[in-house]
Amino acid sequence: MAAETLPNWLAWQAQQRPARVAIRHKQLGIWQQRSWQTVHDSVLRAARLLQQKGFAKGDTLFLLSEPRPEALLLSLAAHWLGGVSAPLDAAYAQPQLLDLLHTLRPAFVFAEAQAEVDQVLSAKPDVRVVIYADGRGLADYRHPAIHAYSQVMACGADESLPALDRVAETNDIAFRFYRLSEAYQLEYRELSHAELLNNGRQLVAQEALTDQEQALAARAFAASGHARYLLSPWLLAGFTLNFPENLATRDTDRRELGPTLVAGTAATYQRLYALTQSRWPLPHSWQFALVSWALRVAQKQVPLLATLASWLVILPLQDVLGLRRTRVPLLVGEPLSAEAEQFFLSIGIKVRSWPEATAWQTSQLQVIPRQPEAVDGYFGLKTLRAAT
Repeated sequence: MAAETLPNWLAWQAQQRPARVAIRHKQLGIWQQRSWQTVHDSVLRAARLLQQKGFAKGDTLFLLSEPRPEALLLSLAAHWLGGVSAPLDAAYAQPQLLDLLHTLRPAFVFAEAQAEVDQVLSAKPDVRVVIYADGRGLADYRHPAIHAYSQVMACGADESLPALDRVAETNDIAFRFYRLSEAYQLEYRELSHAELLNNGRQLVAQEALTDQEQALAARAFAASGHARYLLSPWLLAGFTLNFPENLATRDTDRRELGPTLVAGTAATYQRLYALTQSRWPLPHSWQFALVSWALRVAQKQVPLLATLASWLVILPLQDVLGLRRTRVPLLVGEPLSAEAEQFFLSIGIKVRSWPEATAWQTSQLQVIPRQPEAVDGYFGLKTLRAAT
């Protein structure tokens, strides 16, 4: 293989297992799947469009979207050209997210839908490229920088276009994550191709990951741990990466899918713990007594009784959480609360912690808060549309 980079590993997987499923994504209630060859070709098409629009080595593509394959493919397209992918967490508090956009003034963006497109145009009206996933409400927009993702795929499919070299190098920065500190300073964390692949190899080796795994990507790599412990292991081991339909359906989609590999944050596991507690039987009911008995005998590994407890309570609980087939439940970042950790352990889910090894650094950029007078016209941007 050439340089140790994410695009090179994608090309290798497309060569080794072209027809195997690389990505599965739920869309309008139906699971859609893409092979490694299709993923490779889609990344190449996106890279061609970005290059035509002036994206070059060292440039940054910002992601402002929910978990979806398009964000991943565009990230790899940016990497293909030697650029950086910068996911902005859609779950970030809205005022802070808008201040981040006004401070960073992104030139190349992948946006979820109309609201995110408006936010980007407000922060940087002369943005060079905005690719959107959901076109509802955008039909009347005439800004020259705006492109539908489907248009990107169509433009890059021209076979007369010249071949596109992969220019990323091993020590290039692949991902950059931003946040605002408590003191309202801009902080960032960077991951190079080499660091990502080293972390991925450690996980693949320690957890014995194979190409048979089914992993769930529910946060669109908004946290660096997801890039370390989902993206690079996916490219190294060649398993299937699954995306929920959206954040609201992720728990339902997890139950349908039954992933073998889950990389969640403390918030992820805490939400599942809270979901279970909200449905816990009332004290002094026979259901409460049954569940308490089952958890007790399961922990003590009492022969026969533990099996009965598992069938009556433990396995149904794992099914509700979508974790019955999960053999590698990972926790990235902040630790889990003792209560939640003990609960998952009691139902046979031993959550393993993997560290966020890279420290946050303070940026030299000064935070530029969003102007209060821009609030009223933030969504819709009538003035901007009228001028174009």
